[in-house]
Amino acid sequence: MGPQSTPAVRLAAPSLRGVVRILLVTIACAIALYLAWRVREVIRLVAISLFLALALLPIVDALDRGAKRVPRAVIILAIFVVLAVAVAVIGDVVIPSMVKQVHQLSRNAPQYARDLRRNTTFRHYDDRYHITPKLVHDARRLPQALAHLAGPLKVVTVQAFSFIGQLVTVLALTFLLMLHGRDYVNMGLSLTGARCEHYRRLIIEVNRAVAGYMLGNVAISVLATVATWIVLSILGVPYALSLGFVVGFFDLIPLVGATLGAIVVALATVTVNFPLATIIWVAFIIVWQRFEDYVVQPLVYRRALHVNPLVTIVAVLAGAELLGVLGALIAIPTAAAIQIILRDWWSSRADVQPASPSAVRTP
Repeated sequence: MGPQSTPAVRLAAPSLRGVVRILLVTIACAIALYLAWRVREVIRLVAISLFLALALLPIVDALDRGAKRVPRAVIILAIFVVLAVAVAVIGDVVIPSMVKQVHQLSRNAPQYARDLRRNTTFRHYDDRYHITPKLVHDARRLPQALAHLAGPLKVVTVQAFSFIGQLVTVLALTFLLMLHGRDYVNMGLSLTGARCEHYRRLIIEVNRAVAGYMLGNVAISVLATVATWIVLSILGVPYALSLGFVVGFFDLIPLVGATLGAIVVALATVTVNFPLATIIWVAFIIVWQRFEDYVVQPLVYRRALHVNPLVTIVAVLAGAELLGVLGALIAIPTAAAIQIILRDWWSSRADVQPASPSAVRTP
C-alpha cells in the first residue's frame, strides 16, 4: 500500500459573477448599517419596549388566565395604571424626603464635624489635612448644588416633553407587543418553513430567560427595600421608607447598584447617632449583600440565566454606555438572549457540518 495522498488545493481567480455578488452584498450591508444608524433612536425605543413586554408578559398571562371574561387589553391597561400610581407614590415620598435630608445635613454640618473631631485618630489627621472645614463648606453648599442640578426651567421643560413623548411611544409599543405579540411571532415563524418549531422553541427559551431575570431582579429589589426599611427604622433614621426605596432602585442595577445605594444611606445615617448608626448600617449591608449573592439570587433565578461573569461585566458596561441606567438594567438579559441564540446556532452548525473526507489510498 502506498502512502496516503492529500487533496491538492488549487487557487483560481474569482469569476465576474462572484465579484459582483460580493460587491452587492457589501453595498447592501453598508446601506443597512447606515439606515440602522439613522433610525437608532427608533431601534432603542423598540428594544426597550420589547424587554418591558417580555418582563410583564408572565403577569399579563397569569391575570388573563384567571380572569377569562376580562379583555386582555383591559388587563394590560390596568397594569400600566398600577405601575404609574406606584411610580407617582414613590416619587412623592422619596423626592421631598431626600430634599429635606439634604437640607438637614447642610444645616447640622458643624455639629457633625464636632462629633467627628471627638475621635482621637480622626482629630490627628484633621489637624494635618483640614478635613472638617472642607466637609462643612461642601455640606453648606449642598442646597445650592441641588438647585443648580435642576437646571433652567426652559431646559427642564423641553427635556420633560421629550421624555414624555418617548415614554408614550414605549408604552404604546409595549401595549401592542403584549396584546398581539404572539400573532406577530406566529406570522414571522410562518416564513421559516420546516424549521418553524425549532425557532419557536428558541423564542420560548429566550422569553423564559429574559422574563425570569427581570421578575427575579424586581423581587430581589423589593426584598432589599423591605430589609433596609426595617434596619433604618430600628436605628431611628428619618425617612427610612424613602431610603429603602432608594436602595431598592439602585439594587436593580447590576454589579455596582447595591454599593451606590449603600453609600447614599450611609450619608443619611450620619445624622443619627454617628458613628454607631453608620457602623451598624455598613455591617448590615455587607452581610445582606453576601446573603443576596449566595442565597436569594440562586433561589430566585434558578436556571434562568447562565451568563459568563466576563460577559456580564462587558454587557453592563456597554449597556450603561448606550442607554445609561436602563441599559445597565437590561444588559444581562440581553447577553443571556444573545448567548442562547449563539449556542443554538453553534449546535445547528455542528449538526449540519459534513464529515471530513476519508483519506484516499493509492496502490
